[in-house]
Amino acid sequence: MSAPLFLVESLPIADAMTLGGPEGHHAATVQRLRVGEELLLADGHGGTATAVVTAVGRGVLDLRVTSRGYVDAPVPRLVVVQGLAKGDRGELAVQAMTEVGVDEVVPWSASRSVVRWRGERGVRAREKWAVTAREAAKQARRPWLPVVAGAPDESTETVARRLSGAAAAFVLHEAAEDRLTMAELPDAGEIVLVVGPEGGITDAEVGVFVEAGARPVRLGPTVLRTSTAGIAALSLLAARLLRW
Repeated sequence: MSAPLFLVESLPIADAMTLGGPEGHHAATVQRLRVGEELLLADGHGGTATAVVTAVGRGVLDLRVTSRGYVDAPVPRLVVVQGLAKGDRGELAVQAMTEVGVDEVVPWSASRSVVRWRGERGVRAREKWAVTAREAAKQARRPWLPVVAGAPDESTETVARRLSGAAAAFVLHEAAEDRLTMAELPDAGEIVLVVGPEGGITDAEVGVFVEAGARPVRLGPTVLRTSTAGIAALSLLAARLLRW
């Protein structure tokens, strides 16, 4: 089994450090790491360090750093514009998309989104997505922490501007004739995927996105839920881009 990963604000400069706070509590109390066991530290921006536990306290670990490294950010960046969905489907999508390699998630308030992120509720909901992405990144041993964008969610017009600046932009749509498997992919920049809410994307929204430069595509003959469409698309792209 690979060593568990813990996220820190900054990597230690010295060879000895103490891991405390929520990460230290999780390592010492939840995962019950013991003296001599190895773990990974990451700053969420590509920096990594391997360390060995030298002492265990109440919610803290003393560590000895044995190596340091840096992982370049993957290119092209994979961005998913995720239509807001009711219940926990949005969080499930963020969790799984993080595990399969999404680099940024943009919450989108689509016309058919049942949920609306407004005011304080929206801020809390976006923060929940960010926490979900953080925990999933740790589970997946990712040195780069995905970004959860939005303020707290984006309008169709804002999404269109993002699409216009992408190296490649695709709208997942069940009626599209072209398939994502056959689409030409760039070597750099951003690939932006738009995933509609549970009720789907309206013709007007598709029109706005196409005008911004996006291309409607489908994955296959079946219709996927909003919580699984982005995951399937990212898996396909990860294979085509040789991330997997």
